[in-house]
Parts: sequence; structure tokens; C-alpha cells
Amino acid sequence: MKDKIKIPPDARRAVEEYGNSLYSLCTVMLQNREDAKDAVQECFLKYITKAPDFSDYGHEKAWLIRVAANICKDMLRWRKHSSFLSIDEIRNIGVSEDNAQILGLLVSVEEKYRVVIHLHYVEGYKTDEISAMLGISPTAVRKRLQRGRDMLRELYEKEAM
Repeated sequence: MKDKIKIPPDARRAVEEYGNSLYSLCTVMLQNREDAKDAVQECFLKYITKAPDFSDYGHEKAWLIRVAANICKDMLRWRKHSSFLSIDEIRNIGVSEDNAQILGLLVSVEEKYRVVIHLHYVEGYKTDEISAMLGISPTAVRKRLQRGRDMLRELYEKEAM
């Protein structure tokens, strides 16, 4: 007989509250919907099996984002080939028409810049919060935001020509 996993009472709430946000982050990082779904599932599986004790909902969300980002990094490390999302597919993950073009360009930016841009501009986190989630200094976050914006501007200008 297999051991049953004890599901924390907040697990359903966490999935409903943070699932779309984590899926969006994983989709941006992995550029593949199916891999993003797998990463989110694995993230919530870790949430259920580890049953961490959080001081508040902000701490809980930060933990989930950090775990999801680490899972995505692991998946990227071991991925043998990639399939990228088209602009039309990106529009279907719940972004406005205005942001779809920028998100289309964002998938071409290097992953370490793409993640901080997504967390800052899409999820609304401050640099200190992103720093804690990703385990890098606030200065590194700000520098990645600056370089990422520069890369996006360059790509946008090339596309506009």
C-alpha cells in the first residue's frame, strides 16, 4: 500500500490564487506551454509534499515563484531541444494586445533578463523582492532589468524598421 500524501488545507487556495501567475512565469521562462504546465505541477507537488509554514501570503507566493523559477532552470538545463511560442500563442496566455508585441520580443531575450523583467513588470515585484526570490543581489536585479530593457528596446527598434 502506497503512502498517502497529506494535502495542506491551503493547497487548493494556493493553486487557485497563484496558478495562473506561476504558469505565466514558467511559460515566459520555458517558451513551451506543456513544459510550463509540468513545471507548475511540480512546483505545487513540492508545496504539498514539503508543506512549508509561511508567515504570510506574500512569503508563500515568493516561495512558490522561487521554486517555479528553479524548476524551470533545471528543465532548461536538461532540455535537448526547444520549441518557441509564436506571437499568437503568447496572446492566448492572458496578456493584453498592447503587451503581446513586447512579450513576443521578450521571449528572444536571454533567460536571466527575461525572468527579472517578467517578475518586475508583469508580476509587479520590487527589486528587493526579486532579489530574495532569485537569490541574487538587488544590484544584480537592477542591472539585469537595465540590460533587459536595452535588449528589448534594440529588438523593438529592429522590428519597427
